[in-house]
Amino acid sequence: MNFREMNLAVFQRKPVPHVFFQPRFEPYVAWQRRFGRLPAEVAGLDLPAIYDHVGASMRTVHYYTGQPDPIERSWAPEVKVSHRRQGDLERTRYDTPHGPLFATSKWTVDETWRTVEWPAKTADDLPALRWLLQRQVIRFNGEKYRVGKAYIGERGEGHFWVPKSPYFALAQMWFSHADFIYAMADHPAEMADLMRIVDDSYDGLYQQLCASRDVRILNFGENVAMAWLSPRYYQQHVEPWYHKRAGQLRRAGIFTHVHIDGHFHPLLPYLKDMPFDGLEALTPTPQGDVTLEEIKEHIGEKILVDGIPAVLFLEHHPFEQLQQCVQRVVELFHPRLVLGISDELPEGGGPEAFRRLKWVAGWCRTRT
Repeated sequence: MNFREMNLAVFQRKPVPHVFFQPRFEPYVAWQRRFGRLPAEVAGLDLPAIYDHVGASMRTVHYYTGQPDPIERSWAPEVKVSHRRQGDLERTRYDTPHGPLFATSKWTVDETWRTVEWPAKTADDLPALRWLLQRQVIRFNGEKYRVGKAYIGERGEGHFWVPKSPYFALAQMWFSHADFIYAMADHPAEMADLMRIVDDSYDGLYQQLCASRDVRILNFGENVAMAWLSPRYYQQHVEPWYHKRAGQLRRAGIFTHVHIDGHFHPLLPYLKDMPFDGLEALTPTPQGDVTLEEIKEHIGEKILVDGIPAVLFLEHHPFEQLQQCVQRVVELFHPRLVLGISDELPEGGGPEAFRRLKWVAGWCRTRT
């Protein structure tokens, strides 16, 4: 059974020959290669060959792979977007009949772009944002997905993530953290209306996904964390949307998992009823705010995707601590387990992180 077959078998609740290990270390490879620090044993290999060298499965078709994103985003013709670069800053301007919105990205020491200014800031920006979101166009490109899936090959089923829920799209993409929290408190009706508009823009996308004969597993790349959330907001704005959209995919025969990679202790009572087959990136102590035992107690029959805290791949944590954690994750969750790193191998982890990664892969192949 190859990794692609094992990946699907876990979600189908079928037996697999050994513990299935599917870490995400694409950003590690990209960062280490960019700065000339990739371990010598793999320095001359491309990404799929490095996964083969490690002996692990690949998950995401387009994340740091150089392959196209199957989700295409564009704007209606009347939307005018312009960009201006000045030094290490790039400013994006969205022109609307209600005035412009501005976003700014900064080129960092890690040689990547990070958002430092979000488009919506005050109540005065809400009409412009509403106009803009009514004109976003989001589609699924099946050919791009097939390209990415062929790139991964037998190394995994080949996942990608659907656009964020309306709540988390606003929280993480259109507002800064503080501005979002104030907007939710001060303008709840307007924010709920924006969420409805975002959801409406997804209708065509979900019809295309459900009609696809190629997609088998999808990820809701939410980055759920209590920094943006409360149980009340989860019940009011997030949970109904999960049931609506994950329900559509389930009826089409598509498996799903959701990305929860921050502190989430207040959400523990809700995990087992989430309408997903798996829960991805749940981060236990010493990095997160819950224990493995608490996760086990609350996820019911769901598949745990990942489970190993990323910090345990860093040398300031004893290697034995990683070993004990891996063994405990497998003891608690296998075979309903896609073992991986919560969230991914630390980019600056160096040779020791890579050595530990290979140890986990080798250990998994010996555990049925």
